[in-house]
Amino acid sequence: MAQASDSIRFILNDTEIALSDVAPTDTLLDFLRLQRRLTGTKEGCAEGDCGACTVLVGRLAGDPQGRESLVYETVNACIRFIGSLNATHVVTVEHLAASDGALHPVQQAMVDYHGSQCGFCTPGIVMSLYGLWLTNDNPSRAAIEKALQGNLCRCTGYEPIVRAAEAAAKERPSAIFDPITRTRETVAARLKAFQPTETIVIRNGENCLVLPADTAGLATALAEYPTATIVAGSTDVGLWVTKQMRPISPAVFIRGIAELQRIDSSGAGLTIGAGVTYSSAFEALSLAFPSFGQLLDRIGGEQVRNMGTIGGNIANGSPIGDSPPPLIALGATVSLRSKDGTRSLPLEDFFIAYGKQDRRPGEFVESIFVPALPAGDRFAAYKVTKRRDEDISALLGAFRIALDGGRVKAARIAFGGMAATPKRPKAVEAALIGQPWTEDTVRAAQAAFETDYQPITDWRASSAYRMLAAKNLLMRFFLESVGEKAQLERFEDVA
Repeated sequence: MAQASDSIRFILNDTEIALSDVAPTDTLLDFLRLQRRLTGTKEGCAEGDCGACTVLVGRLAGDPQGRESLVYETVNACIRFIGSLNATHVVTVEHLAASDGALHPVQQAMVDYHGSQCGFCTPGIVMSLYGLWLTNDNPSRAAIEKALQGNLCRCTGYEPIVRAAEAAAKERPSAIFDPITRTRETVAARLKAFQPTETIVIRNGENCLVLPADTAGLATALAEYPTATIVAGSTDVGLWVTKQMRPISPAVFIRGIAELQRIDSSGAGLTIGAGVTYSSAFEALSLAFPSFGQLLDRIGGEQVRNMGTIGGNIANGSPIGDSPPPLIALGATVSLRSKDGTRSLPLEDFFIAYGKQDRRPGEFVESIFVPALPAGDRFAAYKVTKRRDEDISALLGAFRIALDGGRVKAARIAFGGMAATPKRPKAVEAALIGQPWTEDTVRAAQAAFETDYQPITDWRASSAYRMLAAKNLLMRFFLESVGEKAQLERFEDVA
């Protein structure tokens, strides 16, 4: 396998870093705190929930016209591996203050509006608000709350923090006072020079870390290491390491492969690269399927959505992954690639049994194709959790129907959390097809759920609760399709 180098290169604040002694399990948080003594970044949950470890990571991203721009995103340093940082710019809270000690407007607003008490969570909150400050100069309250979804504050409460965000947005000093704005062009040029043209391989004893430069290199790497752990956003694999202490070597990191981060839109539908994050997919999926966009907003916090990928959510085969049920309901297909070629199959056929997917040794998920929703078809997806934001699904239902003269011509339904894999309820669908789209038809179809599912009881929900909730989601879909309001709406005071 051709190699470009045996080191990972990135920029940390204003310092260039080159690392050749890196293990696949080395996290950004440990590197910052233990090796660089940048202790403003805190360790809280070590699983991407609390946001105390929030930092910004800048990367070069292409647009549909092929132009590259430098994009900064909040991420959880506790589950972000060093192996994913090649050709990026890592920014910590220490970088915000001016050289003369003057606070950044976001930091100053947190002081002025009493947004901090204990201070443990404050650096992560500041970094989340800084990420918002960079991209939105007039955020709504909803936008501020969305930016803070992944940050816990148990001391102050969010009201003064929201007021600080609103105040900071009004302070737009000249570029010389903001470290990212001041150096953006220079950093972009440096990161471009870091982009590898061949695969990077770092070996250290039993540890092996591989960074392919493109999909061809990825196919070659997996042919050489067919049992390797593929790491995309590490929102799942990160917990294997921090919570289960699992080894993941050899690990193949794919975050830097541009070909896997493309979204192509046509009249036929959307082709989404396996490396596209939830955040990057949000606009395209929201435009094509508004209910899908609303679902994406409830996957983790902003930091998780900036790291987690659509392809990773599929490839890990979890029965409670949030994206497979709506994709199955929409009739998506998955493209798998290896050194031997490419094959496609319906996404619902990719999931064979619990922990088992139709992915051969050396294969990886390359892309997902989502057909356009035909005119007149109705589609919705609903996630049921113990809390609204940042929570794992107890169950998730996705529904799509086509009507002809008031009768159900076609129905595709899929659930996560109801079986060992994401699964369609074929008996429920059959009970709907050919029948008038009425409440009586829906109630009759609800009786077929027991034929399709025998859900388990676990800490997320009981079997009885899952069954009842699944039936109720079908009724909710019907009620909303005929104009009933079944969802709370938010109204903001704009005065």
